Amino acid sequence: MVWLGVDLGAARVGLALSDPELTFAHPIGNIRVYGDALEAIDDVIDIIEREHVDHVVVGMPLLLSGSAGESAKKARYWTHELVARMVEYRDTDQLHIDDIPVIELHDERLTTVTAHRQLSDVRIATRGHRPMVDQQSAVLILQSALDAARTDEGQHNGVLSDETRKRNEYGG
Repeated sequence: MVWLGVDLGAARVGLALSDPELTFAHPIGNIRVYGDALEAIDDVIDIIEREHVDHVVVGMPLLLSGSAGESAKKARYWTHELVARMVEYRDTDQLHIDDIPVIELHDERLTTVTAHRQLSDVRIATRGHRPMVDQQSAVLILQSALDAARTDEGQHNGVLSDETRKRNEYGG
């Protein structure tokens, strides 16, 4: 079992994977998107297939008040597009996985600030943060979701795909 963490950004999409025991998250890189995170979907699907990912945690950039702003709406749309494309690819035999992974939105408030602080703490120059901060944010998002799943105290924002909801409802 492996989980994938995704931090959506305007320039890059940061990525992190869990270990098979779902204990630790580690960075696996960025995907350059040049202003449109939808450009990363096919690359993310390739990672899902190659790494046998069965759960994807996408950062939900809520406002500090907890309400959903424009970035949160974009994250919801991105996750819906990810699911739709995986279903399309699976139905046309372009995707070779048995089940579409669970797709979850997870509160990512202040992860970028925390990621910058962590990078500074290990003495990486501020100028060097930019290429690393998105993947470090993905690590924080994924680690938070892993910790929440382990303790069953997490408040997840829900499974998004109708197919995943049906699978969960019917035990399939």
